[in-house]
Amino acid sequence: MDALQLVALVAASAAIAGLARRTPVPAPLLLVAAGLAAAYVPGVPDYTLDPHIVLPLILPPLLYTAAVDSSYLDLRANIRPVALLSVGYVLFATVAVGWLAYALVPDLPLTAALVLGAVVAPPDAVAATAIARKLGLPNRITTILQGESLVNDATAITAYKVALAAAVGEGLSWAGGLGEFALAALGGIGVGFVLMVPIHWLRRSLGDSLLQNTLSLLIPFVAYAAAEEVHASGVLAVVVVGLFLGHRAWQVDFATRLQEEAVWKMVAFVLESAVFALIGLQLPYVVQELGPYGIGEAAWYAAGVFVAVVVVRFVWVYPATFLPRLSARVREREPEVDWRAPLVVGWAGMRGVVSLAIAFSIPVVTDGVEFPARNLVLFLTFTTVIGTLVVQGLTLPPLIRFLKLPGKDRYAETLAEAQAQSEASQAAEERLDALLADERNALPKPLADRLRTVLERRRNAVWERLGAVNAVTGETADDTYRRLSREMIDAEREVFVQLRDARRIDDEMMRTLLRRLDLEEAAAYREETAG
Repeated sequence: MDALQLVALVAASAAIAGLARRTPVPAPLLLVAAGLAAAYVPGVPDYTLDPHIVLPLILPPLLYTAAVDSSYLDLRANIRPVALLSVGYVLFATVAVGWLAYALVPDLPLTAALVLGAVVAPPDAVAATAIARKLGLPNRITTILQGESLVNDATAITAYKVALAAAVGEGLSWAGGLGEFALAALGGIGVGFVLMVPIHWLRRSLGDSLLQNTLSLLIPFVAYAAAEEVHASGVLAVVVVGLFLGHRAWQVDFATRLQEEAVWKMVAFVLESAVFALIGLQLPYVVQELGPYGIGEAAWYAAGVFVAVVVVRFVWVYPATFLPRLSARVREREPEVDWRAPLVVGWAGMRGVVSLAIAFSIPVVTDGVEFPARNLVLFLTFTTVIGTLVVQGLTLPPLIRFLKLPGKDRYAETLAEAQAQSEASQAAEERLDALLADERNALPKPLADRLRTVLERRRNAVWERLGAVNAVTGETADDTYRRLSREMIDAEREVFVQLRDARRIDDEMMRTLLRRLDLEEAAAYREETAG
């Protein structure tokens, strides 16, 4: 893939993802469909998924952004269901799907079938969590899906390595396989623990938001490469570091946080868009490499594997949800759950680019031993990924709406936010009184009153969202305040530009003045989106 082809891929996928925001179709599905259609358009170059690029260069930043945005406390509170899905389910799916594929496909060796099982075992919850948040699912379901996606790739990659070794005659004993799994898991977590504190210290010590964000872009690659160098799980190392830095993000300065959020949103948007488009673009290569299997015969096998993948997830999810609740201790610690939540979690098991990347990494020949039925495994992986994205991805939103799961209690959330802001404002007011009592901090009364006014404004803003609305506009007083504030900022901005154009101020001064307005408008916008 040359530079022009790469630019074309990124530009086209970003445009399609942007278009998806104007439609009810989730962006991953539209991107996959566009990739499938573009694959046979004359003139479109061949985009072959390279596992040496996807696993070390695309997977780490996507994992890192997800980990930083995750709640360490929520994940810790839901560690049991997350572990059952990200470790237990992946291992169960590896064996169950592998055995079913072995029974379904004639002449497919069991070892190759287990490789297929490991490849298609890990769901990619990017699309699922996006849909969950958009539709306002309960926080616990969203946390479980997100936590599963953070860890399950590490389990699947390790299971794949063990199954691959068996398939090419380098088989490990059960004890050896468990030992390799433990080494990968504990090693990855250990590397993450070793790196997280020094990286956080370095971020805080740099004192320059530009340098801090440059470091931020390097962190996932450093963590992944360091763990892989010692044959540990790079995935888990990235997740551990990301969770720690996200939990401690309040300790870096505001400029770094603002820039970092914008930078990583852009990076995640570009990578996710390109990745889902790449999935669809693999169709010609996968079909051409099918080899001795006829497309009709392979399609029947693909349908069988797809059904197996869907059914096996439900076979695991429902017992894993309800059997632990036989324990009184579990019932006391975890909220009540009915049949609807595991139905959503089970149906949200869409596969993604990690499965394809692992499948493409299967070697044709290892130490003179040819991997059996590699082309068929690749085809079955591709059809499973496409099938789950299209079938489950399209039906998940209506399923969630049909089940009428209790969503977030917006009133309770706003009330909790208002109470938290009130307590914080009280502490800030006491601090201000103590500072102003010191003659070293003497301020003219108008400036001191301005500090108190800003504080009072912050305290009242959230409470006003709970109050009555304007009968004409439907706005709360807080909404009207923010709208008028932004109108005033627009008026100031126009004047600054006019003064620059009249050469009464230079460009540097205009940029300084505009930045102040931008920060004020950003604060107003963040309050508006939060409300």
